[in-house]
Amino acid sequence: MNILKELHRRNRLLYWFGFFNILVGITCIILQFTDGTQILNVSRWLKPMKFYLSVGLMGWTMNWLLYYLSNAKKVSLYSWLIVVTMFFENGLVMMQAIRGTTSHFNVNNLFNSMVFSAMGLLILVFTITFVFITIQFFRQQEFIIIPSYVWGIRLGLIFFILFSLEAVVMLNLLKHTVGAADGSEGLPILNWSKQYGDLRIAHFFGIHALQLLPLAGYYIAKNKKQLFLYAGIYFFIAVALFIEAVKGIPLFS
Repeated sequence: MNILKELHRRNRLLYWFGFFNILVGITCIILQFTDGTQILNVSRWLKPMKFYLSVGLMGWTMNWLLYYLSNAKKVSLYSWLIVVTMFFENGLVMMQAIRGTTSHFNVNNLFNSMVFSAMGLLILVFTITFVFITIQFFRQQEFIIIPSYVWGIRLGLIFFILFSLEAVVMLNLLKHTVGAADGSEGLPILNWSKQYGDLRIAHFFGIHALQLLPLAGYYIAKNKKQLFLYAGIYFFIAVALFIEAVKGIPLFS
């Protein structure tokens, strides 16, 4: 495929990292049909599947977007920080799944608390990396792409960071479900709660602005004003989903 060839040309490190994560994610899909072990009433391979596929998509997205930054040394540094932090983050998620226990909000003993703390530290470094990437996209004034596309990237990065910080709310609650303990009946594949508020919904919608807003800036928006309008609508929907979850209301009520 031409897009894969282009990804390989732009950033080989993130190209292979994305491939690695997607292959592991697909392996987790297969394991769900061969292993009946469950964690919080779902296959223990569901969370690793979602994390590896999501990181694979993020890796390829950043492969594409970092190409537009002119400072090659900084792009290399950012790429390595993304790879190292997410390799170990997902590795810890996988390790806990193999052990048959939860990875997030698991503080029921010293070892699990240390794992969760390590994950938090890795995410902190990862988020700070994205802050520096965003700053670089604002500092750079000359691009080889149209302004609406540039602003789609800039706002996509900002939304990604903002809705990544929603994890602070989950951390404060030590769960992602509002109104009950984690593990209630969820939607297929996504596993968002059918009965209670679920903070993962706004988180999911917000972080995928990283893909959707640049696409809108390139394919849909005719100018910056239109892109800002689309971004405003997107932000409103994401915030509404967050408020809905905080109130304990399921996505489909």
